[in-house]
Amino acid sequence: MSDLQSSSESGSKAQRSAAPKRRRRWRIWLAVLGPGLIAANAGNDAGGIATYASAGAEFGYRTLFVMMLVTIALVVVQEMSARLGAHTGEGLMSLIREQFPLRASAFAIVCLLIANLGLVVSEFAGIGAAFELFGVSRYISIPIAAVVIWAVVVLGNYRYAERVFLLLGLAFIAYPIAAILGKPDWSEVASNTFIPHMLGTKEFLFLVVALIGTTITPYMQLYQAAAVADRGSGPEEYRMVKIDTITGAVFANLISMAIIIATAAVIGGTGPLNSAKEAAQALEPVAGAGAEVLFGIGLLGASALAAAVVPLATSYAVAEAVGVERSVSRTFREAPLFMGLFTALVVVGASVALLPGNLISLLINMQVLNGVITPIVLTFILILANRRGVLGDAVNGPRFRIVATICVVVIAALAATVLIQTVLGWVGLG
Repeated sequence: MSDLQSSSESGSKAQRSAAPKRRRRWRIWLAVLGPGLIAANAGNDAGGIATYASAGAEFGYRTLFVMMLVTIALVVVQEMSARLGAHTGEGLMSLIREQFPLRASAFAIVCLLIANLGLVVSEFAGIGAAFELFGVSRYISIPIAAVVIWAVVVLGNYRYAERVFLLLGLAFIAYPIAAILGKPDWSEVASNTFIPHMLGTKEFLFLVVALIGTTITPYMQLYQAAAVADRGSGPEEYRMVKIDTITGAVFANLISMAIIIATAAVIGGTGPLNSAKEAAQALEPVAGAGAEVLFGIGLLGASALAAAVVPLATSYAVAEAVGVERSVSRTFREAPLFMGLFTALVVVGASVALLPGNLISLLINMQVLNGVITPIVLTFILILANRRGVLGDAVNGPRFRIVATICVVVIAALAATVLIQTVLGWVGLG
């Protein structure tokens, strides 16, 4: 009897000790979340939401298989970027400046400035569209949002800004809820996710490149490496950085797929979308009067997050390319170019977003532009991660190198195809 009692007591003690360990593991996991989750979530910006929603509306569930492959590519690319930041203590543009000829680094920075300036405009346009769903004029919401975003970055430090960015990421929970409320055919969802149901049309290919452009966006890689370095995470902390990076990439793409599923379930096959309001109203039959609120919350959180991260990533890139001080924790006097460029991008982006125009068309076209520029940046990242002189023993292994190369080549081939088709269309041969 005493043996049974002691056995019972030891079992209960083991259970009691296991519970704090589990809680401790969760706390550690939550504590390491940061640059990886922020960078990946920022990809689900206004343009991303518009592109994913349009994919569901135009092609139903067909693009889910593409998104599965893109998820693998995103994990590979973001991991390389994080590893470069952690093991070198530098951002991508700083490494490009050091490792490549001046013309190559100048070419990279020009491509990024063109793409990112357009994205900053689209993010503020997304903020305006989200508030319009709540009945607030863009002429009120955009200027206020610009001031708040500027203050969070310029007047705070990295840790403070990171907490605000992570908080904004909670808005993405709205989309899985919308997907469930849409009551999709889950067997069809699974089939399209794991088995290709792709089309050979120009429109489908165009949208595939847009999906790649909005999911694997150059500013995400720039922010990932620069933020890891700015956070002070070194090789010793890389295991935690890697967990954050992979978690962020997978979570972000689950959200992306939820947006496609939600719109495909309700309006799949009806054609491309023309406005954010149209995407929100598509959910009304299943989500009721709260559909616009649900969609608007997600759009607002996504746009606000990216409206901060895109100009921040651009500022990191330019400051790194020039070789001057860059950090959110620095003052205007300590990092004038970094803070000045961030301020200018926010002002220009918010100002242009106040002009009238078709939001959805603007957003999707910007994603295609990013899809064309992305292979250029990914090629730089791949070369850097393959160089033992840059990463030492943390260099890409043989298998990882093969997978990473395949990802970059496929993305480059798709981008080149769309670029050729677009040019042929301009001269009347498309």
